[in-house]
Amino acid sequence: MSRPELHGTRGAVSTTHWLASASGAAMFDEGGNAFDAAVAAAFVIQVVEPHLNGPAGDVPILVHDGRRGTVDVICGQGPMPAGATVEHFRGLGLRAVPGAGLLAACVPGAFGAWLTLLRDHGRLPLATVLAPAVHYAREGFPLLPKAAAMIEVMAPLFRAEWPESGAAYLRPDGSAPRAGELLRNPALAATYERLLAEAATARGGREAGIEAALRGFYEGFVAEAIDRYAPRTAVLDATGHRNQGVLSGADLAGWRPPVEAPVAREYRGHLVHKPGPWSQGPVFLQQLALLEGAGLDTVRFGSADHLHTVVEAAKLAFADREAWYGDPAFTDVPLEGLLDAGYAAERRALIGREASAELRPGSPAGRPPRLPDLAGDPDVRRGHGWRDQLADGIPAVVLLSQAKGDTCCVTASDREGNMVAATPSGGWLKSSPVVPGLGFPLGTRGQMAWLDPGHPNALAPGKRPRTTLSPSLVLRDGAPYLAFGTPGGDQQDQWTLNAFLAHVDFGLGPQEAVEARTFHTDHVPSSFTPRTFRPGTLVAERGFDAAVLAELRARGHEVREVEAWSLGKVCMSGARADGGVLAAASPRGRQAYAVVR
Repeated sequence: MSRPELHGTRGAVSTTHWLASASGAAMFDEGGNAFDAAVAAAFVIQVVEPHLNGPAGDVPILVHDGRRGTVDVICGQGPMPAGATVEHFRGLGLRAVPGAGLLAACVPGAFGAWLTLLRDHGRLPLATVLAPAVHYAREGFPLLPKAAAMIEVMAPLFRAEWPESGAAYLRPDGSAPRAGELLRNPALAATYERLLAEAATARGGREAGIEAALRGFYEGFVAEAIDRYAPRTAVLDATGHRNQGVLSGADLAGWRPPVEAPVAREYRGHLVHKPGPWSQGPVFLQQLALLEGAGLDTVRFGSADHLHTVVEAAKLAFADREAWYGDPAFTDVPLEGLLDAGYAAERRALIGREASAELRPGSPAGRPPRLPDLAGDPDVRRGHGWRDQLADGIPAVVLLSQAKGDTCCVTASDREGNMVAATPSGGWLKSSPVVPGLGFPLGTRGQMAWLDPGHPNALAPGKRPRTTLSPSLVLRDGAPYLAFGTPGGDQQDQWTLNAFLAHVDFGLGPQEAVEARTFHTDHVPSSFTPRTFRPGTLVAERGFDAAVLAELRARGHEVREVEAWSLGKVCMSGARADGGVLAAASPRGRQAYAVVR
């Protein structure tokens, strides 16, 4: 291992940025719990990773409350606006929802979800947990190399077309800041401070203050600023033209984050919880169902049998994602059938010795699958210029990152049995202009919906686009055990699965598991525009035995090696059997860190 596994007695935080982890852990010193720590860390993440998330983005939050012994999902995936219809987009001559601009904006979900967690489960006041984020926004933070690279590529667009983004991310002379340079966002600091001022004037104590901040965002000055801008301003977007958005203040006013039951499945004594099929979360559980009884406990870790079996299971599970997943409030997702042991056995029988190059969704309960029309999604020319980057919906500079579809992760645990796992994303600086006066852009998650009315993930007003965001929370013997997640878009539920299996099936400790060499397949279409995919691929970090890779090629896999330590940034925190806490963080990217108290 390159890092120690951390153990403590009070609380643990593991996130994708060291400043967020340190800020979250500081909440334990204020008398806070894991929920307070997670919220503090999350708001710092919004400031210090602006290339990957923001207040107007999205987040699913898995919550284990130690007092109640319950697991809940706080859904921070906002729905599409009332004006987001297939007819509207088709009327603009579009075959797909653009991955950048204002048209793909959903109702901002992240801010509301984090405040819901704080209100219902935390115990510190909003001012305390927001203080670190306000400090870094006002005083500055060292810019990450990937953020600097993204700003440099997008700078011509910011100067010419998105001036508010230029004001937020460029130097006063219009040049791009360097990696490591202190970047300040006074407009974002002012937004946070104004929301805190509204909370401070509310009568009724801590919860009333949080409610006042929620109203200030969804019904007050934040919603008003978005309403003045998004539906009334035409901005250059991924289409190459200037388009207005459809998100309005009324869309924000009518929404609050729902709290839902998770989807869960047992695997070798571990009860794994995931968000519902409005996320890709159940695909993790489908992979577990396929792998149960597949003999992983009889093969060598890192062997050809290990990689082949896991990748072939992923191909089947993700094919079902493409055919069946969507917002269950709008479409009948056969989740019980997809997770049924008999269905898994039928699907497991499709895993042979040779690699499959087919996209093979199943038919739970005999229902025919419905794949989207991939031919309807436009091709995007790959390059380094801002126009090429704008046309690609992933939150990473295309061709500069192996881990496409990047995002963030926040996990926290404490000695009271509380655990949080969340993967905040959306509202990143590359894909949408900063809203005047607020210091942050809107999200573009709507790009994940299809302009195909018959598909489960079809675009519709009030409907959540099926997101890639997918944290995990695990109980063992009924007690809290692990909370984890990773950046990685479509690959999240492959890289976290690999780490989980390394721990449960192959006996690696949490830190060993998050550091272990990893792999995935790009067999299934990306959820981001332009929906690229490579059937039959197996992407592996360098370091696997050459004989293993040769055997995989002989079985028909299109093996592609990428740089070592380049795939994902798995973060874990959890509980020890003796009442203590633990934390682990991947060294990949040199920014994820764990802190314990």
